[in-house]
Amino acid sequence: MKRGIRFIIPNKYGTFLSDLLSPIDISAFTWRIGDGESYKIIDHALGEDLFPVDKKVLTGKELAIYLKIPQYIIFADLKGYRGGRTENIETYERYLKSNCEFVLLVVDSCYVTIYCKNTAKLKLLHENARRLGFEELEYITDENDTSTSMTPW
Repeated sequence: MKRGIRFIIPNKYGTFLSDLLSPIDISAFTWRIGDGESYKIIDHALGEDLFPVDKKVLTGKELAIYLKIPQYIIFADLKGYRGGRTENIETYERYLKSNCEFVLLVVDSCYVTIYCKNTAKLKLLHENARRLGFEELEYITDENDTSTSMTPW
């Protein structure tokens, strides 16, 4: 069974999070922003934190505002939930039992992992990553997924 996708993005600033999420309607989800290290780019330099440090849950419309800002991602942990209730999910088993539909993790600025429970949306995300030319794109399956953690740390 296909669980998600993984690939490598360029280690530079841009709007990669927006690009990665473009095939899905992010406004349909409530988003939990986990611990990470992501910055706004202002005048070609690192600025303040991309996401508010005092607010860990965003509506999809709020998230869309942040994703339009040029950014430099070092670590990111975004989880999309149906409905308003979110919880801290740290394992794949917990993810399966939760109302979390979508997990996006970025590690070391370029290693991206996306888990998605909806197989049609997962296919769209895969096609989008391929179209964007991201390297080492592959599906995560029951057979090749050695990760048990749903965090970038």
